Amino acid sequence: MKITVIGGGHGLSVILRGLKHWENADVRAIVTVADDGGSTGRLREKYKMPAMGDIRNVMLAMGEDESLFSTLMNYRFDGFDDVGGHNLGNLILTALTQITGNFNEAIASICKVLNVRGEIIPATNEIVTLYALMDDGVVVRGEHNIPEYHHYIKKVFYDHDVKANARAIEVIQDADIIIFGIGSLYTSIMPNLIIEELRQAICHSKAKKIYVCNAMSQSGETENFSVEQHIDALHQHLGQKSITHVLVNTQAIPEDILRKYEGEHSHAIVMSEEEHEYTVISKELLDLSAGNVRHDPQLIYQEIKNIAEVEE
Repeated sequence: MKITVIGGGHGLSVILRGLKHWENADVRAIVTVADDGGSTGRLREKYKMPAMGDIRNVMLAMGEDESLFSTLMNYRFDGFDDVGGHNLGNLILTALTQITGNFNEAIASICKVLNVRGEIIPATNEIVTLYALMDDGVVVRGEHNIPEYHHYIKKVFYDHDVKANARAIEVIQDADIIIFGIGSLYTSIMPNLIIEELRQAICHSKAKKIYVCNAMSQSGETENFSVEQHIDALHQHLGQKSITHVLVNTQAIPEDILRKYEGEHSHAIVMSEEEHEYTVISKELLDLSAGNVRHDPQLIYQEIKNIAEVEE
């Protein structure tokens, strides 16, 4: 079974943390490199290389075990000057890219050390800047600025034709299952889909295409969105109706947790319609043990495995 997962941020890591335990499955992650904030943004600006923060998170999620090196990869230096604010894993990836002269080789080298189970592929090897067109006509530049504007996003785009990583195209074309999510809809998932070669590969693929819907909305991106609006936005950017399955959480969230999220202008995402052109799988998918709304990697893995095993 060939599984291609597309996204970025911590949400993608949650899915992969479960899928890496799938025996006899070839798991490949296509990761956005549009992040331009924090440590990642500083390093990509100084060294003119693709963003590495989301890739670092995915590496740690797909690693076989939590070793000392894994802990070091996530270590962040205090302060704001020099190495202050930088994540050690980002610095190591930057150094290896400088040494090898190749971002993909740097990723492969660290994956070997972490015993990563699967393959991690940047969506592009270019340095890209994400833009968003808002409903009031304003264009916002930069991935980290987009959620700060707090207006409805009509679409996200790049200011030039971005060339896809050739390997990313291959793992979409030969996939049995393509998974989108979890995570920021417009700034983690969409940056991959708006690369034209990847968009075309997805649209032409005969694979099952699963969207794992967020459990909570995101301020500045999906406020007041329903499940259906998430799918509509994906289809708008893909240019056609491609999603075949949607995995939706139905687990009740305690009121005290919901009140905490209300302060962040975030609400539980629900379905607004009864009939759909895609298959909806509604299940309890959360781990609420830490007092936050988080998907459970093992529950996500089991439901995706169930979808894969159903003959259609």
